[in-house]
Amino acid sequence: MKIIKYPSPSEYQAILTRPVQDMSVIEQRVIPILEKVKKEGDKALFELALQFDKVTLETLEMDASKVEAAAGLLSEELKTAIHAAYQNIYKFHEAQKQAPEKIETTTGVTCWRKSVGIEKVGVYIPGGTAPLFSTVLMLGVPAQIAGCKEVVLCTPSDHPAILYAAKLCGISKIFRVGGAQAVAAMAYGTESIPQVYKIFGPGNQYVTAAKMLVNKEGVAIDMPAGPSEVAVWADNSANPAFVAADLLSQAEHGIDSQVLLVSTSEEIIEAVNQELEKQLAVLPRAEFAAKALENSQAVLVENQDIAIDMLNQYAAEHLIMSVENAEELSEQIFNAGSIFLGNYTPESAGDYASGTNHTLPTNGFAKAYSGVSLDSFVKKITIQKITKEGIQQLGNTIIEMAEAESLRAHANAVRVRLA
Repeated sequence: MKIIKYPSPSEYQAILTRPVQDMSVIEQRVIPILEKVKKEGDKALFELALQFDKVTLETLEMDASKVEAAAGLLSEELKTAIHAAYQNIYKFHEAQKQAPEKIETTTGVTCWRKSVGIEKVGVYIPGGTAPLFSTVLMLGVPAQIAGCKEVVLCTPSDHPAILYAAKLCGISKIFRVGGAQAVAAMAYGTESIPQVYKIFGPGNQYVTAAKMLVNKEGVAIDMPAGPSEVAVWADNSANPAFVAADLLSQAEHGIDSQVLLVSTSEEIIEAVNQELEKQLAVLPRAEFAAKALENSQAVLVENQDIAIDMLNQYAAEHLIMSVENAEELSEQIFNAGSIFLGNYTPESAGDYASGTNHTLPTNGFAKAYSGVSLDSFVKKITIQKITKEGIQQLGNTIIEMAEAESLRAHANAVRVRLA
């Protein structure tokens, strides 16, 4: 990792800039794929699977027998782990339910809000260098709790852990489709794949571009997303081996991932760099991690106030705080996707099994976006009920405001009731 010592505030922007992707070039490659799927439906999906994934598919829907057989292909240890993660994720997300609360704003005027599951949602699970069955849980569980009537899962992978997790979440509509074409299929619908109202899930730059493009056409998406990232704030209380392991756990996602280390201790930075070399040497995905580290840096700062300011400007997807009084200091962090406190809270806990959701805003979007939660899968519908006494109480207020906006019919809708 490149080490930067005591930068001035004017240098922060350059230091914290993510690796640049030319989205206009990517979009020009994705647009023809979207158009082809929109026009040709299933035929396009078969052709694109052969073109991009080098597979000849006989059917798009995952064979039911393959889903049933998935459990037998997994070790008992892995199935136990998946169940434990499922239970923790379920428990955390179920607690996010909100019962409707009726509020009488004025005598005879009652307002409340109810949550309704989005009827049709799409889940995309990548199948590239890693089978992300954990993401099936992260998206399938809140969809299950929200009561979404139809959940469509698209993935280029037939990995048994993906199929097993999908079944656990009650997802039965699984399709062997990947890439931008999967996003198109869920956005527009084909002969085999139902159209959905909102699309969730991570993916490469082409999947991300496809999601952003269909969003412009009115299909909702979970959030803008880019390559995964982690920031670690470490002081002298941190364990360098733990910090290095956390940085590498993120770096191994892919060559476009980014990690950032911020510290008030030069000794810690040096110790972490030494640990990175040792741990990197034995990683199976060392090539990915090494490339990611080339895009990453360690920043030495003078005090914790500067560290907090820099981290809030960076707005990390994952922020690990390996510092003294981490929970107290976390109150000063207002831009982050998810925060991990202390030396014994690795980011991988949130990625898999602690219960929080790992689908989080990247690329600085944590300044304005939240990670996926139960709320992501529901709509909030407001309801109001006004009695005869209530309209008499509130009527003149409405008439006065409507008249001032020159909206006479609005005022008349109240007048006829008062009369």
